Amino acid sequence: MKRRGHRPSIGTANRPRFWGRHAVTSALANPERTVRKLWGTREALGALDLPPGLPVTFAEVTDLGRLVPSDAPHQGLVAEVDPLEEMWLGDLLEHGRGDRRPLVVLDQVTDPHNVGAILRSAAAFDALGIVTQDRHAPPESGTVARSASGALETVPWVRVVNLARALDEIAEAGFWRIGLTGHATQTLAHALNPLGVDRTVAIVVGAEGEGMRHNTQTHCDELAKLPISSKVESLNVSNAAAIALYAVASRQD
Repeated sequence: MKRRGHRPSIGTANRPRFWGRHAVTSALANPERTVRKLWGTREALGALDLPPGLPVTFAEVTDLGRLVPSDAPHQGLVAEVDPLEEMWLGDLLEHGRGDRRPLVVLDQVTDPHNVGAILRSAAAFDALGIVTQDRHAPPESGTVARSASGALETVPWVRVVNLARALDEIAEAGFWRIGLTGHATQTLAHALNPLGVDRTVAIVVGAEGEGMRHNTQTHCDELAKLPISSKVESLNVSNAAAIALYAVASRQD
């Protein structure tokens, strides 16, 4: 099929290791994911329906701990996997044509825990996918997979070279781009109210601490803030994304 629109970035050639029951079992259940090796305790492996031909190694808990970062909660399971095939933004937008699922666009969100948590929220609120800039976002990793609690296997993740051009393509596909920033004069609810339930929305959130870059803000249709108390300067980016996705979902009820 001929590819259209914004090209994907070049993915990592490294094979990440996933750990934890949700991350590993979700990877095994994903037909698009290739699992190369699996280590586990006899108890943890005995609870799995393993595909034929997969190299499996029984290991003690202490041995598994040497395969993953210090103090990683592996729950008796570690897997080595191939990264998922890169997805084109144009293909994702075409896949969502005709429905009302929102997009989440991350402007240089680099913490893998936050990206994983946003993937989990995107799955919970049935988002079409997430979009990140390739040079300023974490690759697939055990930390992302663990924080996503299985959502890394179900929520499409598009990496793009130029976020501004990607936002233009998103607008051309009919999405109303709302950037979240504490400097906005209106709340997210006010920004959503005039749109109607059939208008698709792309929520744009900025980096931890620094927020959205000015160039990203200029490629949003409007800016909005969450109505948080003055006692708190800001919310964690993953919490803000979850609240925004809830607001969009509530609008569609």
